[in-house]
Amino acid sequence: MFTGIVETQGKVVALTRGEAGARLTIETATQLMDLTVGQSIAVNGVCLTVVQGDGTTFTADLSSETLAVTTLGDLKPKDRVNLERPLRVGDQLGGHFVTGHVDGVGQIIRRQPAGESTWMWIGFAPPLGITLAPKGSIAVDGVSLTLVEVLRETFSVCLVPHTLAITTLGWKGPGSLVNVEVDVLSRYLERLLTSQIMRDRSPLTTQLLREQGFA
Repeated sequence: MFTGIVETQGKVVALTRGEAGARLTIETATQLMDLTVGQSIAVNGVCLTVVQGDGTTFTADLSSETLAVTTLGDLKPKDRVNLERPLRVGDQLGGHFVTGHVDGVGQIIRRQPAGESTWMWIGFAPPLGITLAPKGSIAVDGVSLTLVEVLRETFSVCLVPHTLAITTLGWKGPGSLVNVEVDVLSRYLERLLTSQIMRDRSPLTTQLLREQGFA
């Protein structure tokens, strides 16, 4: 479990693809020198497990599913990534609960300076729309943000100076792809409501189709 409060940026050393996935090696900042094998870490909002580490770099394996549903498979050497270690019991929850399980990939549509801050609009796949709400929480590349405006296929967020300075969102522009994770509470609410609708709906019959104007 993470909070979406990025600690630092790392730099990609290598991404090596194999038959069933890939192996990602990242150069870390000094505050992450204590990473140990088996520890979880969020890389651009994706929860990974450290399989190797020497104090200056760490390596994690990417499954085929991770490559399919996140942006990590597009990383290249020298690319910068957001890094966050998992929440410890007793830590302050500065952002919101982030699982590191990405729901989809979004694309930055537009960004607009607003004083020292920046407005950003991100396009997303329509199925995610039901889980988004203005003033709700969302994680973009592992950064905890507050939704401002939610439309059918886009949402907007406001990036404050600290976010611009310490995360990759400070330099990513239109066309860039980002990992999107919705608020975990909205996932369960959607599942609950969908299950309830499926239980309560009337069986599909010719009479029902006629009543609804389909036959």
